[in-house]
Amino acid sequence: MAIKVSLGKLTLDRPVDAFVREQCEANAFQLLPISLRHVCKVETLEWHHRDPFDRLLVAQSLLEDMTLATVDRDVARYGVSVLCE
Repeated sequence: MAIKVSLGKLTLDRPVDAFVREQCEANAFQLLPISLRHVCKVETLEWHHRDPFDRLLVAQSLLEDMTLATVDRDVARYGVSVLCE
């Protein structure tokens, strides 16, 4: 999110850290740390998507059996559960 904000691709009405903390509390979200197994999973992914950060999110979602919230419907091609807005 911070990268998207810095590139002008995402606009928030408050700093990213405040927004994320608020959303975690309001929705019972937990932050998922990046582990070595997540990073290694990226190596085995098909090239449906070129963005390295999105590929890492896909790897985490697959390994942790979690739904990925995204506006990018292309990530569903990996077979990961996707919640699109």
